[in-house]
Amino acid sequence: MKKIIHTLCFMCSVRCPIEVIVEDDKVVSIEGSPYVSAMKGGICPKGAAATATLNDTERIQGPMIRTGPRGSGQWKQVGWNEALDYTAERCRKIFEKYGSRCAVWAERTNLITDLSKTFQKAIGSPNHITHDAICKGSLNTACRSVIGYSDGGISTDWANTGHVVLYGRNIFESIDVKAVNNLFDALSKGAQMTYIDPRVTITAAKSTQYLMIRPGTDLALNYALMNIIIKENLYDADYVNRWVKGFRDLSAFVKPYTPQWAEEETGIPAGDIINLARDASSVKPSVIFHYGYRASHHPNEIYFRRSMIILNALMGSIEAKGGVFIKKGPKDAGFSKGLRKFSDQDFPEMEETRRFDGCGQEKYPIVDPAHGVGSIFSHAVLSEAPYPVKVLFNFRFDPLYSNPDYQQNLKALKKLELIVSSDISFGGTTSLADVILPESTFLERSDPLRMVQGLKPGIFRRIACVPPRYDTKPGWWIVKQLAERFGVGKFFPYNSIEDIWEYQLADLRIKTEDFDKKGFVSLSDQAIWWNRKDKIKFKTPSGKIEVVSSLMEDHGFPSFPPYEKLKVDENKFRLMVGRCAMHTNVATQNNPYLNELMPENVLWINDKRAKALGIENDDRVEIASKAGKGSLRAFVTDMIHPEAVFMLHGFGHQEIKSTRSYKKGVADAMIQEYILDTIGGSPALDHTVVSVKKIQPES
Repeated sequence: MKKIIHTLCFMCSVRCPIEVIVEDDKVVSIEGSPYVSAMKGGICPKGAAATATLNDTERIQGPMIRTGPRGSGQWKQVGWNEALDYTAERCRKIFEKYGSRCAVWAERTNLITDLSKTFQKAIGSPNHITHDAICKGSLNTACRSVIGYSDGGISTDWANTGHVVLYGRNIFESIDVKAVNNLFDALSKGAQMTYIDPRVTITAAKSTQYLMIRPGTDLALNYALMNIIIKENLYDADYVNRWVKGFRDLSAFVKPYTPQWAEEETGIPAGDIINLARDASSVKPSVIFHYGYRASHHPNEIYFRRSMIILNALMGSIEAKGGVFIKKGPKDAGFSKGLRKFSDQDFPEMEETRRFDGCGQEKYPIVDPAHGVGSIFSHAVLSEAPYPVKVLFNFRFDPLYSNPDYQQNLKALKKLELIVSSDISFGGTTSLADVILPESTFLERSDPLRMVQGLKPGIFRRIACVPPRYDTKPGWWIVKQLAERFGVGKFFPYNSIEDIWEYQLADLRIKTEDFDKKGFVSLSDQAIWWNRKDKIKFKTPSGKIEVVSSLMEDHGFPSFPPYEKLKVDENKFRLMVGRCAMHTNVATQNNPYLNELMPENVLWINDKRAKALGIENDDRVEIASKAGKGSLRAFVTDMIHPEAVFMLHGFGHQEIKSTRSYKKGVADAMIQEYILDTIGGSPALDHTVVSVKKIQPES
């Protein structure tokens, strides 16, 4: 029997709305939802490969307890009760000695995040971190310092923009289907796209103008853009006068940072910088200086990301059609409340409120505790400061490969007394676990409802399309079962996914059957824009755009630090990393379809630098840093800046159970040094200096 099911993809964190066709409990087709026009019926390669994950015989097929050394691949498959009881008993003994504060829950943000936070609150641990902090923690902090919203509270009106400026935001390879379709529509109507990156990407090839920049000097470029925008009165004066706090201070600060000065630092001609400022301002406010997605490049990351938001403020593009908009929620659509949260219950007072990472406290006072500072996890485990961390609940996350300095990460994970991992496949951290509680794929499970804020806010539902292929469970069930064994089951008042949906919808005039036709319920038929003259609701203390930031200044951080010139040894390179259309971070390299499309990474190296080193295309080379080294094939090209080398993130897996990705390519974490943006909270994943040499073939 044929069924058409509308649900949400989860092959990456975008969670596109999709239409799944099922016949006889077999997925025969996955397409973009016909009810979401921007999808245009399309999905990305990862979404198309979901069936390969579903049917993969190398998936984790049931609960497992480790029987050999960590990483040995020696396991025994057990029943769910045994695995859960074992976890609870091990935790009980560890908590007796160290307290529940020693347990950290780490996850890739997902639709049960509210439940995992509930679990940590219920057991009395303040320690919950997400992958978001590693990917874009500094962007979150930067946005809150300027407009009061995190990056998750804003988005871009791609379809109506007149000019978009992208700084390494490789949108046509790191794909968000709706955004890509909307941007293509804008380009077809005459919009301009400027792409700035040390590397020529697919996005660069499709841009109106590509500017090759010295790696790590983007902040210098933006200071110069502000200089010329203010000097030539290219900014939106009415908007700035109404909404921007600290404009005079900004004007004085950027005065020395001329385009001519920036040319020496960035390598971009002063004339091109001036023309970019003029071209962008000519279509204001329908202009986007895109603030980025992965925002974890350099130690000055927070200031680079702040500069992007400030450029949008100067253009008057925040809350403007074709610019950046503040996402609207249920209250903006006329509802008194939104989805009810389990984590809003009253919990027992915690004995320990200090976080292991110091987030929102003494160590990282302005970083968002909603995501934490996951990049210091290994350091905290090894140093045992401010207290010992002994238990890791690891949910669809891989700190071994996601955090810089693989060897430090490995040492820290081996020091833990208990690792409980819930995943679909054998990733690096999961392969080191003591207990594996396998989650069903998104095609096999239903999840809590998702509130999607935007110009037209709505609530989306993921619903199971087929029964589980193996002995796996949905995350909400796993958390509930753990809670019962920890004696805190009362905070999880549900027995089924329908119970969860009804709990979430209790304060809304919406029923679960309202999702049956489209898979979502719209809360507004019309785009919700706030009046730009006096109705924009910035969440800063002043209610304005704070280019001089109360959040930063009140904690002793300057709003405008002097620019520090970047130096690189002429015999070395700056390592850059990034993503491609075929893979999601470190999670999909063993997927049969995606592995065939992209089985390993290579090292992009400038042709002139390669020639000087005697390296030819496809030669095996060694890349080395203070953190570690690895070998991979060289891709020799003139499409990368001479000071940079580049590799794709996510390869170099060492998990023997994942045979397709085993020892294919090099893990960037193996090479990256432990360098952080100590204000914003992100790791500096593109700041490591490396050497490259040819590996001579054996005779």
